Amino acid sequence: MKNSENNGMMTFGGHLEVLRQMIFRILGVSSLFAIIVFCFKDTTWNILLAPSEWNFVSYTFTEHIMHMLGLHNFHFDEFHVKLIATDLSSQFMTHLSTSIYLGLLISSPYILYELFHFVSPALFENERKYSAKVICAVYFLFIIGILISYYMLFPISFRFLGTYSVSNRIESTITLDSYVSTFITMTLLMGVVFQLPVISFVLGKMGIINATILSKYRKHAFIIILTIAAIITPGQDILSLILVTLPLYLLYEISIRVVKKAC
Repeated sequence: MKNSENNGMMTFGGHLEVLRQMIFRILGVSSLFAIIVFCFKDTTWNILLAPSEWNFVSYTFTEHIMHMLGLHNFHFDEFHVKLIATDLSSQFMTHLSTSIYLGLLISSPYILYELFHFVSPALFENERKYSAKVICAVYFLFIIGILISYYMLFPISFRFLGTYSVSNRIESTITLDSYVSTFITMTLLMGVVFQLPVISFVLGKMGIINATILSKYRKHAFIIILTIAAIITPGQDILSLILVTLPLYLLYEISIRVVKKAC
């Protein structure tokens, strides 16, 4: 960001103008994707509502693996949970807000590019390369966390909570708002949780932690992860507990190796 009229440096007003243009470009791209998502309503909601079905791909895939291992009697019980809309405008407003969220998610690579392009002139060459790698790692892990939530965590939680009943006289009917808010919250939560290797890398660079400490408390970490998995996968389904515990513990092992290289 150069400006010959000010000793080669851009003025404060110039920075604000560049920032304004960047924000407009981000809003434009995000809005475009949001409009596209909004227009493809059937496809979008088939994807969003798929984890609520009893024959979701995660269930059928797991059953197939179990059958290959010789457990031919293993199967998930069929279930049906009714989704309802209680307000006149709730379906339209949920459709609109969800399109905005998905538009931001789809355009997130471009948003990260714009942000990096804005701050990179203030960085040294080695800092620029280092920052680019960190941003790529953050985004990659975030997407992995979203996929884990979509294919594992959310279907498991929905199957248990949606079919849980204190009495046979009570029928579960879940509102669309509740479904979408839980879906988004759980997805973002897993995206953040999967930043553990990046956080460990930064803490390792700062000298706060090292691979020796993480390795020493490996057993304690496993117990904590197992406890967290038990909390977010309520019920007595051991398979669900294992499916959530394994990727979380794998993150911890990856963090050990990342910190070892960082130090």
